Amino acid sequence: MILRKLSILNYKNIAQAELELSTSINCFIGQNGQGKTNLLDAIYFLSMTKSALSGTDSNCVRHGEEIMMLQGQYEREDGTPEQVSCGLHVGQKKIMRRGGKAYKRLAEHIGLIPLVVVGPSDSMLVGGGSDERRRFLDIVISQCEPAYLDALMRYNKALQMRNMLLKSESEPDEALMEVYEEEMAHEGEFVFLRRQHYVEQLQPAFQRYYSAIAPENERVGLKYISHCQRGSLLQVIQRDRHRDRAVGYSLHGIHRDELEMTLDGYPIRREGSQGQNKSYLVALKLSQFNLLKQTSARTTPILLLDDIFDKLDAQRVEAIVRLVSGDEFGQIFITDTNRDHLDQILQLVQSGHSLFHVNNGEITS
Repeated sequence: MILRKLSILNYKNIAQAELELSTSINCFIGQNGQGKTNLLDAIYFLSMTKSALSGTDSNCVRHGEEIMMLQGQYEREDGTPEQVSCGLHVGQKKIMRRGGKAYKRLAEHIGLIPLVVVGPSDSMLVGGGSDERRRFLDIVISQCEPAYLDALMRYNKALQMRNMLLKSESEPDEALMEVYEEEMAHEGEFVFLRRQHYVEQLQPAFQRYYSAIAPENERVGLKYISHCQRGSLLQVIQRDRHRDRAVGYSLHGIHRDELEMTLDGYPIRREGSQGQNKSYLVALKLSQFNLLKQTSARTTPILLLDDIFDKLDAQRVEAIVRLVSGDEFGQIFITDTNRDHLDQILQLVQSGHSLFHVNNGEITS
């Protein structure tokens, strides 16, 4: 998928922008805090129907304004055009449109424009809680399989209702509790199997990309840990219902799954250096790209690289540059404060490219 034109109105600190984009590499240079990341986040929003960085949609509207609008004109590999837009008025629901027709359910849009973003917030995958790592899995699988997102949403709804019963002052209705537990088990086991499958699928490309980036002979890995591995999820959930009632929430289920990230068999959060952690995360996201390219209707994803060269030595920077400049990747958006990094990339690119400057929310070529 190629993003040909991008229109932005009142998105975070970007008042207005109309960009015609390269089908190859688009570079955005500027100091920190000028709006480079906000630009990439607008592209992310058009793919995922929400911001990657802001918790609520209202936080995406420029200060002092009431309306935010985004529009992307895309082109498929076969030349078929796609137009996607989003409009948001403060205090109202956002409206996503494809070809001018509004979606009834936003979930229907996920996967149409596959996308991978690599940026500073990825450090939370290593240093953050398990919810960050589950979110990583959910984002990639949801773009591959619409049924996964539906199952995950049904599971979360049943979990929410069960937790409400657990917190109630009066003794909860046992029959109603069982209904929610059965829903959690049914949907949860489906989610577990898909997560397990995709973790296995990620591994070969993950190791290949890491070996290309890191000079050392190190082995990276992902280990998926779930309560579903203990047997029937329904039995696991019901076995400790009295403990759940005591604490007021569900202690078991796929909402507690963990993705253990390892380097040479040890947790990277304990063993990895700053450079190893960054290399690990870049390789992981590139393996996510590889998986989406194979499974998401055979459509090449858009790749967003936000300030990824920080804290990497020259050798690793060069290795990443050579990787993303290859034929394996399609349209790429790169931000950096260092013009030298961007020039290094553009020297390796044979096809056309675009370079933009970002200053206080204004984007110029």
